[in-house]
Amino acid sequence: MTRARKALIDLSSTSYYHLIARCVRRAFLCGDDKYTGKNFDHRRTWLVERVKLLSSVFAIEIAAYAIMSNHYHLVVKVNRQQALNWSDNEVISRWYRLYKGSPIIDRYFHGDALSESEQLLVSELAEKWRARLYDISWFMKNLNEYIAKEANKEDNCTGKYWEGRYKSQALLDETALLSCMAYVDLNPIRANEANKLEDSDFTSIQERIKHLQNNEAAHQTKQPQTLKPFGTREQENTLPFSLLDYLELVDWTGRYIHPKKKGYIPKNVPSILVSLRIEETTWLDRIQSFGSHYGNFAGSQTVLKAHAAKNDVNWYKGVG
Repeated sequence: MTRARKALIDLSSTSYYHLIARCVRRAFLCGDDKYTGKNFDHRRTWLVERVKLLSSVFAIEIAAYAIMSNHYHLVVKVNRQQALNWSDNEVISRWYRLYKGSPIIDRYFHGDALSESEQLLVSELAEKWRARLYDISWFMKNLNEYIAKEANKEDNCTGKYWEGRYKSQALLDETALLSCMAYVDLNPIRANEANKLEDSDFTSIQERIKHLQNNEAAHQTKQPQTLKPFGTREQENTLPFSLLDYLELVDWTGRYIHPKKKGYIPKNVPSILVSLRIEETTWLDRIQSFGSHYGNFAGSQTVLKAHAAKNDVNWYKGVG
């Protein structure tokens, strides 16, 4: 049964979400179209650039991404408190990076004298835009409409480009977040489009690895500014894992699930699995089945039951 979007995105339960959008047209989002002989890889760049632009405007951070031939994955964190802390001027400035705005706001910015009712209208508009700037649906609308417009222009056609609704999946605990990010970053390897993480084009993990390699020579450990950084549970505004632990884990998982290595289980289990008390067989099964057992929620059975009870339902279909 299709659930209302407001029932799927509940920021009081989690700020992390897995988002998927898929092309409806035969022509690829990117890659080679065997029917026309055209290559559309440049559209991957459109998507990555647009995602990063929107993340710099919205209070929505990018934890992971993978741009595939006819669909894409994002793992995002909604930073609602950040948006609530913005001044009205900050909200308006951010909104104006994407939209033309309003004549009354233009007058406000120009320093024109405003009546009391006009000042109230400015405040009301700022609050409306503030709410939109931490709204996943507005983020996805802005992303998908832009890409559809550019693709239609390039294809010299009109009509629907994306499936009617993007999919969202609430990531209710740390294990769900970690496994979803790994699942997203491993998309090219699982699709047999790459053999190594470094060769997994248009993924967040490739970007993180390249950034790490480029900064090692300069003895810098900074992470990409456009992606949510890894850290520890104690560090605010970071993913609750070490970057090196995550890279080790995804590399280990990728060597197991690659089609050419099917059935091969490396002996050196990454320390992050030990610290999170996750059995290696459980982890590998979770990654293998994450997409096929898709649900609107991901988390432990305890968390899934608690979330269902909170929303007055008996159960949720989800990844446990």
